[in-house]
Amino acid sequence: MADYYLWIKSFHLVAVIAWMCGLLYLPRIFAYHADVEFGSDTDKIFQKMERRLLRIIMNPAMIVTYILGFMLVSIFGMKALGMWFHIKLTLVLLMTLLHGLMARWRKGFVVGNNTHSNKFYRIMNEIPAVIMIAIVILVIVKP
Repeated sequence: MADYYLWIKSFHLVAVIAWMCGLLYLPRIFAYHADVEFGSDTDKIFQKMERRLLRIIMNPAMIVTYILGFMLVSIFGMKALGMWFHIKLTLVLLMTLLHGLMARWRKGFVVGNNTHSNKFYRIMNEIPAVIMIAIVILVIVKP
């Protein structure tokens, strides 16, 4: 599998980028959706956008990110990777938790039970960006 390391790494990065796009965009959609009346035509459009973004882009990208990430780890082994990797993995798990929360929030919009304001979603929109910056620094600098 080591012969394919650069291919695996390249597709892993593509999957991460797709996943991050969704994690950055979905809360922004939620922010706009939070001000829309439940059951309106605009509500239905936002629900459709959110469902498609989550199911067609974010979920598959997250799954591919994990599969290829585990393949990369198997090439080197966990012991060969430093503390930077364990911190990065913790941050990836945090992003996965955030992904799950976004899926839950989407379901709240579906049943007309959104309990958060647009300000909340705007703040939540920044968290994946901060996590992404930390992960990139960890991967490149390997402190």
